Amino acid sequence: MAENEILSPKIDVVFQVLFGEPGSERITKRFLENILGEKIETIDLSKNPILRREYKTDKLGTLDVIAKINGKENCNIEMQVGKEDFILERILYYWSRVYSKQLKKGNHYNKLERTIAILIADFELKGLEELEYITKWKIIEEKNRKLILTDKLEIVILELKKIKGKERVEGELLDWLFFIDNPNSERVKEKMKENKELKEANEKLQTMSEEEYMERMAWFREKAILEYNTGMSGALRRGRKEGMEKGRKEGLIIGDKEAKLQIASKLLRKGEDIKTIMEITDLTEQEIQALQVNK
Repeated sequence: MAENEILSPKIDVVFQVLFGEPGSERITKRFLENILGEKIETIDLSKNPILRREYKTDKLGTLDVIAKINGKENCNIEMQVGKEDFILERILYYWSRVYSKQLKKGNHYNKLERTIAILIADFELKGLEELEYITKWKIIEEKNRKLILTDKLEIVILELKKIKGKERVEGELLDWLFFIDNPNSERVKEKMKENKELKEANEKLQTMSEEEYMERMAWFREKAILEYNTGMSGALRRGRKEGMEKGRKEGLIIGDKEAKLQIASKLLRKGEDIKTIMEITDLTEQEIQALQVNK
């Protein structure tokens, strides 16, 4: 496989297999140590589904990485490409679900463990424009900002768009973020020489990229996200005049033609048949045949 054909870790199904699949413990442990700035003795990834066997291509869903660290703390990691208006509310909601699920019927509140929600976003979040590429959030007292109410809640946000221009800035966390953003970058190639876990992650990604099933999963996932985001964008534009539901449906019909053509072109290069490409992209046979003529 050519170097530029490697799967992108920013596709959440790829990210989930790369960091959440049992066997990735060394990779994820080193990555989390850099995010949290603390030593992790043990990590358990057994709560994650084995996507190569269980993934359903017909559902969008949310593909998080669930990690149990040091046997007593819960960590939920999400890779998010599409920009959402209520992303902060969603992070808090997902944190609350992980936190509350710990308490079984009859258990005391002292059974609740520290819970960390980590969002890796391929966009800048509204309201955080002036902050660094990594921010950590806890509950603090309004006047005495050094006083933290509890250590049970922690939210970490990493914004990939903010690492641009930091190619020469040293930092192992930045090495990992550059890997997620572009595993073919010169920085990643250089840093793999001294970071064996980063090298292991790259080697696993290379292997995944050669698997036809993983490649197909990634394309289906990109298609699902594309259709969802396109539909929601259309809905918002038309919702003011025609109602949210009608606008959403029209957005889905209109679609992002250019993006679909790009996907179809890549699938053609990989030898996919026209009928399958029609099903994945919703393009017509004539539109796909035109790509064959022009490629």
